[in-house]
Amino acid sequence: MKKLRVGAVAAATGVAVVLTGCASGSGGDTSADGKPTIVVDMWAGSEDDTTALEKQVAIAQEENPEVVVKLQTAPWNDFFTKLTTNMASGNMACVTGMSGAQLGGFTDGFRELSADDLETAGLDFADFNPGAEGILSFEGGLYGVPFDVATMLVYYNQDMLTASGAATPEIGWTFDDFEDIATAATTDGKFGFGMGMGGYQWMSMPIAYSGKQPASEDGTLHIDDADFVDAASWYSGLVTDLGVAAPVASASDTGWGENQYTGGNAAMAVDGTWNAVSYLSNESGFAAGMAPLPTGDHGNSGPILGSGYGISKTCDHPEEALKVMGSLLGKDAQDYIASSGRSYPARTESQPLYFDSIDEEYREQVQTVFESAFETTVPLYMTKNWEKLDSYIQPNLVSVYNGQMEMSDLLESAQTQFGN
Repeated sequence: MKKLRVGAVAAATGVAVVLTGCASGSGGDTSADGKPTIVVDMWAGSEDDTTALEKQVAIAQEENPEVVVKLQTAPWNDFFTKLTTNMASGNMACVTGMSGAQLGGFTDGFRELSADDLETAGLDFADFNPGAEGILSFEGGLYGVPFDVATMLVYYNQDMLTASGAATPEIGWTFDDFEDIATAATTDGKFGFGMGMGGYQWMSMPIAYSGKQPASEDGTLHIDDADFVDAASWYSGLVTDLGVAAPVASASDTGWGENQYTGGNAAMAVDGTWNAVSYLSNESGFAAGMAPLPTGDHGNSGPILGSGYGISKTCDHPEEALKVMGSLLGKDAQDYIASSGRSYPARTESQPLYFDSIDEEYREQVQTVFESAFETTVPLYMTKNWEKLDSYIQPNLVSVYNGQMEMSDLLESAQTQFGN
């Protein structure tokens, strides 16, 4: 794809762009010709990110000539800090980007979307990946619609598996298969698996193993649920009991499992679909592969993740904002996201274009595994203090993996501190 210079799309279409900051107002302003101004606020970490957003906003502008659509961006680390300030002052942009993982702390700023709102936006979840409606839902309310979806997979080093005589993970494999492969691949100072430290990386296997989540749809935490605790204890036992994974060296090693995998020290690791192509075409040169999470007694229930857009409560032109959001999540914008290969689109009819964007060498494997994994994904339910919960659990996982603390004690402590 030909790269465009920042501002090229905007200049050609008349889309206004603010490259920094999140303080352009809630969208109540009008342009010189009296048209309502709808501000779209989204994070962007690079020139390419901004160019891609400009293209999508240009599509929304073309489809909504009765308004002026203005894009404003900030880097990821700044975006949520500024959003907190703007939410407190009632100055959120009419159409605001949101990550499913961060939603719990920002629901007070977003309009809860109704069936009528979705109709106004021209959006129907029947057109989106199954489970997509849960990505930007919280405590039973819908606060946005995703533009992309992701889930967790098991990535493997085929060279290590072959050298050790271990089998290769396949679609439909079980947790017994996983244990057998991890055990066989643990040899010659190498390990069969790299332990996750990130929330998604460590939690996904216990969820799939038990069919239980640490929180309910209504936002209630029950991370001390007996079935989930048993599954999480099995997971930590990969180090302490089975010995198929190395203990984590330090709490600062937040990407421990993934780094063990990419460094050739672990044959398998769990990570997101967003890294699929980079792992398959890794610079280390080993033959890589991937598979959905193993299947447990309750099926294969990997979490569906993603980011999208919602409407601020303080927006002065909610109907127009809903239509702009609908365009940003419509077929043309989703086709652009997919064909650029930037992320896996939430709209199912656009997903084949994503696979077409991938190098032919990896295309078939990515498509086969993605289609299988996304068939059984479930929304990951969270609580309002989820980030504090995650920040508490993560460093303590080191003690659990080193055998200095029981996983059950950690989760019971977390329930006590964050369960109210």
